[in-house]
Amino acid sequence: MGPVVTISLGKIRGSLMKTRLGKTIYSFRGIRYGEPPVGQQRFKQAEPVKAWNGTFDASEEGPSCGWPNSKFQSEDCLRLNIYTTKLSEPGSPPRAVIVFFHPGGFWSISGQSRYFGPEHYLDQDIVLVTCNYRLGSLGFISTGDSLLPGNLGLKDQVEVLRFVQKHIRKFNGNPDSVTITGHSAGGWSVSLHLVSPMSKGLFHRAISQSGASTYQNPFPTHQKHLAIKLGKLMNCPTDTTGSMLICLNTKSFEEISGTLPKFFEWYGDPILVWTPVIEPEVAGVERFLPDQPINLIKQGKFHHVPYIAGITTDEFAGVVVRPVEEARKGNTTIFDDINANWTKNAPISFLYERNTERSLQISEDLRQFYLKGKPAGVDNYRGLGELYADSVTIFGVHRLINLLAIHSTQPVYYYKFSYQGRYSHVTWADKKPYGVVHHDELLYFFNISFFPNYEKTAPEIPTIRRLTTMWATFAYTGHPIPTSFNNNEQKEDFLNVTWIPFTHDNLAYLDIGNNLIMKRKLYVERMNEWEKLFPITY
Repeated sequence: MGPVVTISLGKIRGSLMKTRLGKTIYSFRGIRYGEPPVGQQRFKQAEPVKAWNGTFDASEEGPSCGWPNSKFQSEDCLRLNIYTTKLSEPGSPPRAVIVFFHPGGFWSISGQSRYFGPEHYLDQDIVLVTCNYRLGSLGFISTGDSLLPGNLGLKDQVEVLRFVQKHIRKFNGNPDSVTITGHSAGGWSVSLHLVSPMSKGLFHRAISQSGASTYQNPFPTHQKHLAIKLGKLMNCPTDTTGSMLICLNTKSFEEISGTLPKFFEWYGDPILVWTPVIEPEVAGVERFLPDQPINLIKQGKFHHVPYIAGITTDEFAGVVVRPVEEARKGNTTIFDDINANWTKNAPISFLYERNTERSLQISEDLRQFYLKGKPAGVDNYRGLGELYADSVTIFGVHRLINLLAIHSTQPVYYYKFSYQGRYSHVTWADKKPYGVVHHDELLYFFNISFFPNYEKTAPEIPTIRRLTTMWATFAYTGHPIPTSFNNNEQKEDFLNVTWIPFTHDNLAYLDIGNNLIMKRKLYVERMNEWEKLFPITY
């Protein structure tokens, strides 16, 4: 039988796993943190889970919140996973907690262990929490009124953090030392918790990997046009929010989540369909996001905590692999479409305003800057890749780092992850990696079931060790580099390494490659182009 932990809600039975180095992990998966958001609760803020009788079985994977073609999904998906290598004993010092919000554009993936297994992270003395939150239209539908103010998926994450505050001590976690981390949409989420009044006091340090909400496009106050589109796809009336909701509540979970592909406009773009919104004030409803994140940071209305943010070398550039390989086989359809419909598709793909004079000017400026005014094709695909990377992730992270450097009282650390391992999320037909793309650093933090396991002598091992050590050290101290060494390997990894915080006088970042090297002015010419097109006062 697996380990049993008793919290105020009841007993929870887990299972045993092993870390990469062979430590025992006490694993509790699929724990409910919110009541199932079904029936009349479907489009409402999650209610905290109620106490249960008997023993909750957390020995196996819980369901995901679902998207087309995902396996093992359910609307009863408000679940989290807790992993620890030491259970709570009287007198044992509680450990720092790392909460991870998963990527997936707010419409896909989950916190399940097949995506984010704890076997690498748990060689560090931390407690790891991964979780699901509602996705797509079920998590982000908003009509800007009292019935659908929006941001349900982000409020689910708040409920996760509240659960951690109440119960993590029983898993030997320290509720006064919680670091929130996330990748891509999860990195956006972390930057939104930073400014959300709902998240106050629920975390103490923060890390955004490859994503931040301070990107070029202001958040809307609603996404009524998408709600109406969903209503029509479901054959529901759309004249009022109320009548549409009554009808949508009669539809199955699979029917609603199955509409997702209809929301993409050009291949898989826009990568962001349903986004967070600035919520209206509604009596009796908690407001997650009261204003634009940029404004809230500039007004000092955010939680001053130590922050790490960064990117991978190539980020979203890997999307160009498909059109290049097709073109090399003689099929230039995608490139032809890009070139023929540049002004229509560029705002969709690169996430800025549409159908305005200014939009036309931005599209033309970007074409000149990244493609040197030439048609996109096999000769200049790198420029197109950089444009995807900068628009979808790099500029938002750049802007967040620069805002916090001015307005936060706490240190801000910037990184570029440039280590090229053998495996990658994007490869050419000959299986060679395109570069170090979006998601690639997650291969070292987590055991991801659809990639090979690393053998004991694998060349990637030092990178696993360095990343997990830095993030764990930051979770304990607010500084990422250990000041004393537990063993010779740590000494080898970090001797003479300093990670200098990013400031306006010193645009410093850590290059995390085969070695850890401080550098300055990351992609400065490219970022200046975006600052020129989307200016703000810092």
